[in-house]
Amino acid sequence: MRYARPYAPKDLKGGGATRRAGICENRGMAARGSHEDWQAAFDGAPVRDADFDTMSGVPLAPLYGPPGGAEPPDGIGWPGQYPYTRGPYASMYRSKLWTMRMFAGFGTALDTNQRFRELLAAGGTGLSTAFDLPTLMGRDSDDVLCEGEVGKCGVAVDTLADMEDLFAGIDLGAVTTSMTINAPAAVIFAMYIATAEKGGVARARLGGTLQNDILKEYQAQKEFVFPPRPSMRLVRDTITYCAAEMPRWNTISISGYHIREAGSTAAQELAFTLGNGFAYVELARAAGLPVDAFAPRLSFFFNAHIDFFEEIAKYRAARRIWARWLQDRYGATDPRSMALRFHTQTAGVSLTAQQPEINIARTAIEALAGVLGGTQSLHTNSMDEALALPTEKAARIALRTQQVIAHETGVANVADPLGGSWFVEALTDEMERQAEEIFAHVLDLGEGSMLEGAYRGIEEGWFQGKISESSYEFERKVQSGRRIVVGVNDFTEGNDEDQLDLLKITAEQEQLQIKRLQAVKADRDTDAVARALADVRAVAADPEANLMPTLVAAVGTYATEGEIMATLADVFGTYIETPVI
Repeated sequence: MRYARPYAPKDLKGGGATRRAGICENRGMAARGSHEDWQAAFDGAPVRDADFDTMSGVPLAPLYGPPGGAEPPDGIGWPGQYPYTRGPYASMYRSKLWTMRMFAGFGTALDTNQRFRELLAAGGTGLSTAFDLPTLMGRDSDDVLCEGEVGKCGVAVDTLADMEDLFAGIDLGAVTTSMTINAPAAVIFAMYIATAEKGGVARARLGGTLQNDILKEYQAQKEFVFPPRPSMRLVRDTITYCAAEMPRWNTISISGYHIREAGSTAAQELAFTLGNGFAYVELARAAGLPVDAFAPRLSFFFNAHIDFFEEIAKYRAARRIWARWLQDRYGATDPRSMALRFHTQTAGVSLTAQQPEINIARTAIEALAGVLGGTQSLHTNSMDEALALPTEKAARIALRTQQVIAHETGVANVADPLGGSWFVEALTDEMERQAEEIFAHVLDLGEGSMLEGAYRGIEEGWFQGKISESSYEFERKVQSGRRIVVGVNDFTEGNDEDQLDLLKITAEQEQLQIKRLQAVKADRDTDAVARALADVRAVAADPEANLMPTLVAAVGTYATEGEIMATLADVFGTYIETPVI
């Protein structure tokens, strides 16, 4: 076989095998794998029914590396092998493409249910739910503070009845669902569990991801309700509950996306996100869980911004750092604990209201970076999202963008195709170096604990200050013209042309949601609701108890999200941030 640098099985297309690709085949192997380990895992993986040649007919090996079959450096390694720089699975996209998980949510639950069905019919392979601001803040739609916000930035969910409407006609045992919810995550998660079980799907069968990353709310997004420590108790309860009851559920999607959208650099996004991940590991270990009992179900959520190679390097560095810390600091032995898996969303903050059609190009480039960086699932933003929630047409174009990347470009044929590039490897090393500097500071803040360092950094405004500084510096470059944003500070011809047709959420939809809520309240057993809320209050007052079973019972009485969150606030209190100037 005369290829300069391929690592190729006997059959370049790798056909015939039936076992699942990935690190599961490597349990019990030494931390640092070899070519033989990778070969065995690849040979045991299924292969998609696809053409793995170039358009001109050149057969492609599934992996390329140093000349002469030499072993790559330890920091690069092999796909599916420690330190996972080149990907968490041996065969990567030759076995299974990333999940095309389109983010959707607006208006009432019935409105969003229709969009979910449209996305699935168009070839989407997973659901991702956006909730409106009242839901994100733990308030009901009829709260006076929510007027004008109901259904505007996502779907309104007040009670179990809304969750039932949201997934009506969708088999929750057959799809995976991601839910972008944080402060009230445990409550909304309880509604999802109750909905599935009412539909005959046992909780153990449910697959999906709960964002549930409260630390980044204090650092960046600001959608918190309770103080940090009781909020982390709720995160702990979901982790321990799922470890015992829901083996297919990802309990936290540790999110750098919102940190980056708030203005951080790529290295800060990387470091703050992984640092939060280490804090959650310490939280669960303090609750008595062995690291390998929960770490395989942790996932990550990164931004795909417009600086193409920097983003690819960020993802590769993230896998390497996570693997090393989980093994060396936290004692993980299961390769699934060390193999970081992540979802990617293209950068909303990169979209422009000016010449919005150009956003299609931005999104395509950002999505390609996510794929070349080895993402496990991907959401592509729609061209109109700088102006409004996406229309059906704009969302379909965004999904088609992923499908073009998957099926026309050939980039899914080879694992980590940019691995070994001097530029990409140097950037990967630099991302890692900067991240380690930040980890050292957080450890100092926490006197050796990443969890305590996260608390202290939030309380002192350190994370918030760093993000603000980076955001200000970027804006200065745009204002001075040192950084060009097409259509904003240069190439502005066409800015005055007619704009797109936009999706509008009407006041009538808000009133429909409020009437729906009032009808549920009128029909429910108020005594049962009162008893359920009393149980929530009692369990919340016991710091050692797990709230999840009580929350599942409470939502089953059609207690509202706002009622449950207010009950928890009676015990936990609420949080007001000290501003960073």
